[in-house]
Amino acid sequence: MVTGSGIRRALGQITLGIAVFMGLLIPGQGHAAGSRSDFSDWSALVVAGDWHAHSGAPSEVFDNARRDIAKTLITAGFDPLNVAQFSVRPERYRAPKPYPTNLQALFETLDHAPATARGGCLVYLTSHGSPLGIVFGDTVLTPAMLGAMLDQTCGQRPTIAVISACYSGVFVNPLARPNRMIFTAARSDRTSFGCGENDVYTYFDTCFLSQLSQAQDFSALATQVQNCISVREQTTGVSPASEPQLYFGAQIRPLLALLQLDNLPINSAQH
Repeated sequence: MVTGSGIRRALGQITLGIAVFMGLLIPGQGHAAGSRSDFSDWSALVVAGDWHAHSGAPSEVFDNARRDIAKTLITAGFDPLNVAQFSVRPERYRAPKPYPTNLQALFETLDHAPATARGGCLVYLTSHGSPLGIVFGDTVLTPAMLGAMLDQTCGQRPTIAVISACYSGVFVNPLARPNRMIFTAARSDRTSFGCGENDVYTYFDTCFLSQLSQAQDFSALATQVQNCISVREQTTGVSPASEPQLYFGAQIRPLLALLQLDNLPINSAQH
């Protein structure tokens, strides 16, 4: 015969089991203090592709973004050991020392990433762009080249590719896969803004940084960045609008809604 106390104990165990199960499924509810982030087993490569302003003068605009986006990704939950930075002038910067911006270094880093980061890939490129592709050190990285590189290295893992450059919308269709999110700073026929010698960041990098520090997930982040860009361009009076482009593959869209960024409130001076 089952006693009343036995029933209560059984119900308690069932309730605890449900709570644990829901904690694993509900985004943001399964992280105990000190637990691993949803992105702790993702690799992140952040690349500054040039060191010139649009005028041709020297500029830190792309390296500033490279450095600070890498830092903010770590704050958001990426493991520092899985975050790699690339610069055209790596000798100018101290630890964490960037790798040189060249195709071989990028490919090798992506190719080795699964050894410590099997969860997914994030690649963030910031540079000048053209309808042919993005300036990448002493060459142009075309959509076909980047697509082949991601196919061979990230493969079927969830992948986020962010391209911050003029005309970067040219990357969307060639990179589109069910397991990928593609986010570009402009349409394929539009420029983006803010790469002068006195700019700290481009418009897109500014908005990405400010919103990354606040967003709950990458789906929300993309919408917030688009809104931020629209407001910034209207406020400064630049035209035509860059119209950042966004693509979600059918496989990655529901996954990103479950992967939470570990963000903390940021100082208002960063906005």
